[in-house]
Amino acid sequence: MLVYALCAAVYVATLGTRALGPSDNTHFVSLAQSYLHGQLSVLGDRPPGDNDWAQFQGRWYVVFPPLPALMIMPAVALWKDAVWDRLYWALFAGIGPALLYVLLRFLREEVGSGRRPRDDLALTGLFAFGSAYYYASVQGTVWFAAHVVAVPLTALYVLFSIRARQPLLAGLVLGMAYMTRPATLALAPLFVIEALAAARPADATGPVDPESIYGRALHLLRQVEPRRALRSLALFALPVLSIMAINAALNYLRFGDAFEVGYRFLRIRWSARIEKWGLFNYHYLAKNLAVFLAALPWISSAAPYIRISRHGLALWVTTPNYVWVLWPKRVRVLMVSLSAAALPTALLVLCYQNSGWIQFAYRFSLDYSVLLVALLALGGRRFGVGFHAMLVFAVALNTFGALTFDRDPRFYDRDHTQNVIFQPD
Repeated sequence: MLVYALCAAVYVATLGTRALGPSDNTHFVSLAQSYLHGQLSVLGDRPPGDNDWAQFQGRWYVVFPPLPALMIMPAVALWKDAVWDRLYWALFAGIGPALLYVLLRFLREEVGSGRRPRDDLALTGLFAFGSAYYYASVQGTVWFAAHVVAVPLTALYVLFSIRARQPLLAGLVLGMAYMTRPATLALAPLFVIEALAAARPADATGPVDPESIYGRALHLLRQVEPRRALRSLALFALPVLSIMAINAALNYLRFGDAFEVGYRFLRIRWSARIEKWGLFNYHYLAKNLAVFLAALPWISSAAPYIRISRHGLALWVTTPNYVWVLWPKRVRVLMVSLSAAALPTALLVLCYQNSGWIQFAYRFSLDYSVLLVALLALGGRRFGVGFHAMLVFAVALNTFGALTFDRDPRFYDRDHTQNVIFQPD
């Protein structure tokens, strides 16, 4: 509760006077109003803005997954389109770090992470104020609100998936995350591996060849009791598939096709690109990798001396502590499960049709950042002076981003083409 109160208070304070009014892109508020009036299209077929609205057969739609609209619906029912959505999402954002701390405490007390309570607090603070989550929490607009909703669901998913303890709940929250950020569906391998590991008999022996990863995995698979594993996997899959079916039904009712999500009907400048290459394609990987790995601040001799591309900054720049994930002191099954979920999710969003544009830090990392923090906790490497120095740097840099992004244009490039990633010559 204290973690929630502190984080929510900081997010609201960071908002300042921007909390007192609606944001510029209130898609979820509009969608909630449509649901309250029993329809799927925008009320009056007049979208409140011209950014990322879809038109199909003369009607306008919000194509973003609908769970955040359901979350804000009670406030919309009271205040309609005058709801202060920035304030609402900033208050909601405190839930993410609070549940992350619950997860870290579980890893310490039940899994044996070996961390102290102050280490768990440091990792929670790193995520809350030293990652892309900070600036995302104080925006309120549609793209960032989705991350604010997806993060606590991801934390719950990891918590329920450990040792496959709660298959139904794990499937439910993963399905809910899918209805918020579809890329999170790629986190499913976490539960699958944990379910297989949990389906081994209690007296199972260790691997015959501990030096071979292949031999270790094969030995563990041979010990799995199929009935136990299938039961757990079926319970997990039931809510996921049910929620996916609901989403398919919404697609059919809106666009006449269960597999049509509506993005190609967006009235945006990049619609031809989506039409040609699709939403996800290897074609996008090179540019997105450039942002993910090599996007740096632009240095200038004129005030304000730095400028940031609208593609944002590389992940290791804004949260350098994530680099510690690459050198764990020990490896355990849960770390394999977490890595097997984080890697495909990261690769999936790297093949998405944009880089996260427009952003300060690489916001798509929030789809799997909870897993990175869990890997830091389990890695066994001591958090020394270097780690804490990087933590302070991360908090300082992301505080700058939270205070300036979409507020002080002096620090940000004004390119509108998506073609300028690196500082021009």
